[in-house]
Amino acid sequence: MLEELKRPKKEMVKIQNRRGKQIAVVVEVAKNPAGLAFVMHGLGGFKEQDHIQVIADAFGERNFTVVRFDTTNSLGESDGRYEDATITSYYEDLEDVIAWAGTQVWYQEPFVLSGHSLGGICTALYAEKFPGKVRALAPVSPVVSGKLSVEAHQHSDAEEFVKWEQTGWKEEESRSQPGIVKRLPWSHIIDRLKYDLIPNVSKLTMPVLLIVGERDTTTPAEHVKLLFDALPGKKEFHVIKEAPHTFREPEDLQEIKDIFVEWIDSLPEPGSKN
Repeated sequence: MLEELKRPKKEMVKIQNRRGKQIAVVVEVAKNPAGLAFVMHGLGGFKEQDHIQVIADAFGERNFTVVRFDTTNSLGESDGRYEDATITSYYEDLEDVIAWAGTQVWYQEPFVLSGHSLGGICTALYAEKFPGKVRALAPVSPVVSGKLSVEAHQHSDAEEFVKWEQTGWKEEESRSQPGIVKRLPWSHIIDRLKYDLIPNVSKLTMPVLLIVGERDTTTPAEHVKLLFDALPGKKEFHVIKEAPHTFREPEDLQEIKDIFVEWIDSLPEPGSKN
């Protein structure tokens, strides 16, 4: 009975974004919360992915209220088509979820943001735009800029990248949801090239945690290190040995969770000068 009382209250809701599409949101409301955290998936991801869940669990174990959501134009429970996925659409959904959260009784500011890959750049873009609202930031395998992202694509599979530009489409089967073929138009890259975290990196004065896999070819460690080196404040950088872009192995997931728990414990209280 005591354990039942300690568990966070889980709320599942659908909200409407600025384009009239439904976003599926899960909120785990902590009792006497130590803070609020938003955790965002990457391109073609969804809120129940293992690496998204372990990040959410780390915050939950430290008594944070945690918000996860499926962006539109992904593979989760929200509206939209994967082929319409862009950094712009994912970022707008993040803003809209946070704006909705601001109307809820459990809302707290400043809050913590964490995201994987495309979710990583979106959370960092938000922190650059609204630094006063963000207590801490934890991008995992983040896209650093559209330009660097294109370089990584060209380096890892130049032939496939040329084919994508020539045909206008990239097709691949989802590893998270086998049987689903993901089709992404070249216009996704055109949108991606609009974004770059480095020019406004001086705004990221809050504590920042960066994690990337050693074998990541999508957002390689050397690109994430460029972002780390440019950060002006308290920062950590962890490379998960032998790990790819998306973390699936139990030992990798456990390492990420341990890193997060230790980092969360190190965060200064809101308003603290430390």
